[in-house]
Amino acid sequence: MSQIALPLTLASTGRPRAIVIGKGNRAVAEALQSPETWPYRTAVLVGPPRSGKSLFAQWFATSGKGDAVDAANAQDETAIFHRWNRAQEDGTALLLVVDGERWEIDLPDLQTRMRASLQLAISPPDDEMAADLILAHAAQRGLALGEGAPAYLVPRMERSYAAIERVVGEIDRLSLERKVPATLSVWRDALEAVHGPEQGRLL
Repeated sequence: MSQIALPLTLASTGRPRAIVIGKGNRAVAEALQSPETWPYRTAVLVGPPRSGKSLFAQWFATSGKGDAVDAANAQDETAIFHRWNRAQEDGTALLLVVDGERWEIDLPDLQTRMRASLQLAISPPDDEMAADLILAHAAQRGLALGEGAPAYLVPRMERSYAAIERVVGEIDRLSLERKVPATLSVWRDALEAVHGPEQGRLL
């Protein structure tokens, strides 16, 4: 499993946070390593919910690569425009993370500058990345998944970052509630709870 380590830990477990790298976000991870190549040293990052956009922003800012603004599209556009201007004056790379998969900009000057910036997008995870995410979420929770969990879960679950996180969270909840290991019956019930009875019974 390829990961980028983050300089922070989960308060609930004390375990280090990390970004799982796969087909859906590898191009983004590579681009963030070289902000000096970005047009106007600015990049705009979009992606599905729970896909790690905020984690990328945290890593970028704490690694000394440049500044990052999370949920930039929820902030005042004039303030973002001034932030861009300051970054240009200082020669600082600026990563603007969009809360969602599209940024509708009303301010013409900001719209022009964002269109000229590097556009980065996280895509849905493929099978391999989905399996790695299942294991990573389980590890962060201190959850011991039974053997074969990714092979069973991946074909039966919605292929989205949010769904993967929800299923692992439900497995953890059911395992703790029932005081049983997280094995096949728990996986099946977790899928049913998140996706409905048909997914839980799918063979």
